[in-house]
Amino acid sequence: MDFTPLFHPKTIAVLGVSLTNDRHPANVIYNKIHLRYPVKVYPVNPRGGQFQRDRVYADIADIPARIDLAVVAARAEFVPDILERCIKSDVGGAVIISGGFAESGRADLQERLVTLARTADFPFIGPNCLGIYAPTRFDTFFLPGERLVRPDPGPVAIVSQSGGVLVDQMVKFAEQGVGLSLAVSIGNKALIRELDMLAYLSEDPTTRVIAFYVEGFDKNEGRRFVQAAASVPKPINVLKSGKSIEGRRAASSHTASLAGDHRVFSSVLAQHGIVEAENEFEMVSFCESLSCYRQKIQGRVGIITVSGGHGVLVTDICAARGLAVPQLSKDTRHKILENLSASVQGIASLENPVDLTGSARDDDFVAAANGLSQASEVDCVILLLLPYSPGISSDLGARLSHVFRREDKPLVAYVPHQEKYRMLIEGFELNNVPVSSSIDGAVLMIEALRRCRTC
Repeated sequence: MDFTPLFHPKTIAVLGVSLTNDRHPANVIYNKIHLRYPVKVYPVNPRGGQFQRDRVYADIADIPARIDLAVVAARAEFVPDILERCIKSDVGGAVIISGGFAESGRADLQERLVTLARTADFPFIGPNCLGIYAPTRFDTFFLPGERLVRPDPGPVAIVSQSGGVLVDQMVKFAEQGVGLSLAVSIGNKALIRELDMLAYLSEDPTTRVIAFYVEGFDKNEGRRFVQAAASVPKPINVLKSGKSIEGRRAASSHTASLAGDHRVFSSVLAQHGIVEAENEFEMVSFCESLSCYRQKIQGRVGIITVSGGHGVLVTDICAARGLAVPQLSKDTRHKILENLSASVQGIASLENPVDLTGSARDDDFVAAANGLSQASEVDCVILLLLPYSPGISSDLGARLSHVFRREDKPLVAYVPHQEKYRMLIEGFELNNVPVSSSIDGAVLMIEALRRCRTC
């Protein structure tokens, strides 16, 4: 199947637009695409007529252009006939927003869609889904545009069975500054499933990291997914729900999924070096880190801080996750000490963590960064940066990024995400250094590099 019409359409038809209910999902989708995106969009309703001075077509066959993507938001019982008309009209593919299929006991209706599509080699996403968000290109989510939080374009693609989880992750990605190449809600995944999306995204030049939220697989599908993922030369991050008996029951009623034995699935992921997130917070941290670095590390962490308490906290978190915080060699400590400012030399602690104290200025951070970036006893560095320290300038993020990029050693920064610190944070992000809004998140970013097979 050719997925290009699904993800790079030039023309879209929205089927099910209401002439009487402006809040109908089809209307929300049509308005958003019409007003915000550079594709030609056409409304379709069997009654015809006009919608906001635009002609409403009674049938997709009446549209005077070849349609790449049909977005279907009609009652479930009408969808098979709509899909058949799309196929006859040479439409490229479809997103089926409509619910009321296998998730509500109508497996027969869903199977009709699959049979039609397979016979015609016609790709569709769904049913029972939000569909596709392609930054700057189009958006089939039936969520008002003013309420949707949109991450900037970037290198991470997310595929999710749940539309709600996907939208929530988009909020978290935007907060953390993680950019998206594509976000796809596959819902009941009647035709296009995780394996299909994995194959497509592995070849997508705009995607560097692939993330999945999975509720369940068909029998033996989970093992096939892991085997396929193991051969993809990109980092893959999986968040799996349905871990408990109750969760598996909820997954079945949500998207008609078989959740399976999570312990077995988790073990197979680990064996193949595929990073599994325990929760949404981990998924965001993992994706940000893996989108910036491809070095696999052992997890020997160097720490730079201006607060002894923060240094102790991050050391404990590292130890709890099996990351080492080794003592620094005499040579490394001497190299740092001789380049510190006179006011800091007598009060800084040059163990690991390197505590520069609240008196540190930009040049002291650079001295510590130079020392740790060249230290063989650590293979990555966590920088705990408290921007309210008086000696720190807004240029520090860029200066430190250049040090670690020069030595090709992964650096992760912790900076509170507040607008007043935006310039400092951007100094890191614009140089492809991940910045966490929490200490735990910074440690998770390091852990992802240790666990990922493709790093």
